[in-house]
Amino acid sequence: MHDRYAADPLIGLASQSLRRSALLDQIGVAHAIIRIAVDEQPVAGEQPDDYVIRLALAKAEAGRRVRPDLPVLGADTAVVIDSRILGKPTDRADALRMLDTLSGRVHEVYTGVALAGTASDHVLSVSRVTLDTIDPARAEAYWASGEPVDKAGAYAIQGLGAVFVRHLAGSYSGVMGLPLAETAELLAGYGIRRP
Repeated sequence: MHDRYAADPLIGLASQSLRRSALLDQIGVAHAIIRIAVDEQPVAGEQPDDYVIRLALAKAEAGRRVRPDLPVLGADTAVVIDSRILGKPTDRADALRMLDTLSGRVHEVYTGVALAGTASDHVLSVSRVTLDTIDPARAEAYWASGEPVDKAGAYAIQGLGAVFVRHLAGSYSGVMGLPLAETAELLAGYGIRRP
């Protein structure tokens, strides 16, 4: 089902992420939000770049089946440390484990973006993030805020989780879930140019 339509959408967005929608709004891309369901479990032995691209393509193609009249954008983000993909936490204990694993260390954030139209294309953004030490009391307080519940790696750089970020090399918007430079490049290939 469609959640929201722009008056004259240029694309569909196969995502329920308010962040991704807001990022498209930020660069002036009118879009229709399309609800889709895709199994986000990694395949055994799947590399992080392959994982996020596979899911981004699956989301875009699923959205395109709902809105064949529009090119449809899909995206997926994964937090990776020690070659392990950290998805969204399943519960409090899982979130606290993730935050403990990331505490005081460097990790990578992979975001795949795909556009399905008359053909399909995709781009990849990889950023390196260094987090501050997160002691158990801070992790508990952060969990209690509710923010980590649906975030890859159990933190949000654009929210309260920003206090943990010591250094970022790469795309800030990519860590949020939609790398804008790469997305604009992808859209330009379909004649959608901003700004």
